[in-house]
Amino acid sequence: MTRLDAAWLAAYPLPDPGENTDKNARGRLLVVGGSLNVPAALLLTGEAAFRAGAGKVQLATVAPAALPLGVRIPEAAVFELPVNDDGELAGDAARAIADMIQRCDALVLGPGMGAEADAAAILAGLLERAPAAPMLLDAAMLTAAGDAGRTVQAHMGPIVLTPHPGEMAALMDCDPDDVGPELAEAAAARFDATVVLKASDSWIASPGSATLTYQGGGPGLATGGSGDVLAGIIGGLLARGAEPHMASAWGVWLHGEAGRLLAERSGRIGFLARELIPLIPRLMHGIGPGIGH
Repeated sequence: MTRLDAAWLAAYPLPDPGENTDKNARGRLLVVGGSLNVPAALLLTGEAAFRAGAGKVQLATVAPAALPLGVRIPEAAVFELPVNDDGELAGDAARAIADMIQRCDALVLGPGMGAEADAAAILAGLLERAPAAPMLLDAAMLTAAGDAGRTVQAHMGPIVLTPHPGEMAALMDCDPDDVGPELAEAAAARFDATVVLKASDSWIASPGSATLTYQGGGPGLATGGSGDVLAGIIGGLLARGAEPHMASAWGVWLHGEAGRLLAERSGRIGFLARELIPLIPRLMHGIGPGIGH
């Protein structure tokens, strides 16, 4: 077990975009999710991805929420997807998503999606059609991943899974009391994926890499929208070209340290997930050689 701290980050710096880069070279991220019950989840994920350095962000969500979302985040392109009778993404969205990802460097799938989304149909359609771009699965998509383990494992592109303890227990069909680093490693092996197990202590496990542990952030991060922010940070770093283990480690650290700073300023609990986002660039550029220089 390796501690995720400033020394590790300095040893594994993020890709340097260089002084003459443009927005296309910094990567294009597609974020898919949301619902009529949580129409602004992608606002958190999309802005976090921009703050993590992605050059372009595209958001795809249930059709009635698309226009209001686009007004709130003018930096992003926003696309409509079909909605089912429960106000969630419908299964026939998979074809449109597969077409969109052809023009992107990474995909975040799941923020803001609930249990009534046609997640299994969407994931199956994407795994059948999508190219080998990195794919982060969150929220309702984790349940779908658990039901499609062999198909997920066979996907040609890198996969990142970001469960909290309850989602991990469902993903691995185990008791929530069993959740810990060994289970993160078992899930990483089962799905041939990077697994970010989010808890009071977080673990990042990938096949062939040392498992990392992050101890920090505090209880204030246990709030609505916090996971959507983390997914956006990791997704933005994946789009920039960071490999999944590194992108996940940096994402967990940036998210946690932003929580720590807010706790120092305003108290251990009570800050909002959206308040984490403006702190990301400062933290990202303050650690290690080649970061922001």
